[in-house]
Amino acid sequence: MQNRLSKLRAHIELLRPPLAAMDLAMPAASALLASYAVAGTLPPLLPFVLATLGAYAAITSSYVFNDCCDIDVDKIAMPNRPLPSAMLSKREAQSWALLLFAFSAAVALYLNLESFVVLVAATVMITIYSAWAKRNTPVSWIFVGLSFGLVPFGVWLSMEPAGFLRPGLGLHPASVILALMIGITDWGFTNCDASRDVAGDTEEGIPTTPATFGIPATARMVAVFWLIGVALSLALGFLANLGWLYLAVAVGAGGWLLLQNLDFVKNPTAERGDRLFYQSADYRAVLFAAIIVDVLLKALL
Repeated sequence: MQNRLSKLRAHIELLRPPLAAMDLAMPAASALLASYAVAGTLPPLLPFVLATLGAYAAITSSYVFNDCCDIDVDKIAMPNRPLPSAMLSKREAQSWALLLFAFSAAVALYLNLESFVVLVAATVMITIYSAWAKRNTPVSWIFVGLSFGLVPFGVWLSMEPAGFLRPGLGLHPASVILALMIGITDWGFTNCDASRDVAGDTEEGIPTTPATFGIPATARMVAVFWLIGVALSLALGFLANLGWLYLAVAVGAGGWLLLQNLDFVKNPTAERGDRLFYQSADYRAVLFAAIIVDVLLKALL
């Protein structure tokens, strides 16, 4: 029994619980925003729940697969994680990643073929990153941004198809801004992650941007990505006709995060990169929670 509980905890740990608020709020907000921006209504409950859980499974599947590819690095930087500590075998983790992906694929197929095509494209991108790009190019983060930018876009299409594979009203400008906002800020997010892992990456000869060009240069680049992302968050509010609550949070939380980026530029260390990584996740969770509350208030009142 104790061994089974340990394995269960290890499976859950692979899902990155500290990031769960962000990873659930993003698809939930995207689904609500799609129906509200296009039709001025809330989505049906079952498709909304399925889209949120399906996207969460897709995101966490990529986390688990990445851990399977990074066991050697994690033995140096994070030896207590489930795979380097041997709490789970690589085969068990691969099966877990496959199960999560299968669930997300089934949901996407059920909701809308367009969203399934986007899921496949996002999965191809993140697989290239984890299995090849991270160990062969310092700009591997491009693939991560492309993949994660497609997640809210795919959720949007699951609620409001664009008309490519089934009848729809076409691409809403807010869906494109949403995808760009997540994709570009994920370039900053990923490079913060790489900054905290720079010791292991350097020892293993993995050419991430911090390992290749140093953390100071990386911090400046991350700040640019987040500056663009905060600007896009404001554009999203206007294009999706969101209210004052969202815009106030976007300005306040965005300003706070840019100050954290400035501090990272002034203190470009692995420890500060680690802290900014989690601060960025918290910012996203708050921003998407603001979308959820704003849409619910406007749709129900």
